[in-house]
Amino acid sequence: MDGGADKRVRLDKWLWAARFYKTRSQSAAAIKAGKVELDGTRAKVSQKIGPGARIEVRKGPYAFTVEVRDVAERRGSAERAQALYAEDPDSIARREQARARIAAERTAIPRGWGGRGRPTKKQRRDLEAFQARLFSPEDIDDDLDHDLDVDNEAP
Repeated sequence: MDGGADKRVRLDKWLWAARFYKTRSQSAAAIKAGKVELDGTRAKVSQKIGPGARIEVRKGPYAFTVEVRDVAERRGSAERAQALYAEDPDSIARREQARARIAAERTAIPRGWGGRGRPTKKQRRDLEAFQARLFSPEDIDDDLDHDLDVDNEAP
């Protein structure tokens, strides 16, 4: 870490050193694509940053809001990279919610069969097991009884 109150580095170098991106060119491409904001405004690749700057990085479905604590010209270990910034607690909570939502979406769809064509025997069994988890026989019986009651109440 090359810390100092008057020390400033390029944003693309800092994002690379803080391990948000694997290469500087990936970091620069993300900045050019508008996926990085510096203090609430769209950032530029060569923009200089220092301690106290607020950066928002969007990577896929996740958004990181961090405050720069220190600057580094070179990439170091993961521990040193984490010491370069402090993540906002709201950012952590939003990321956890996104992670939970993505996990729920993945489990909602049976794997391997996208609904195209006839499923294989294994895919059919997986689909039936999935449907059995969603609709237990008691729920189906309750729904049928409810439908019969509604039909009897018709004028």
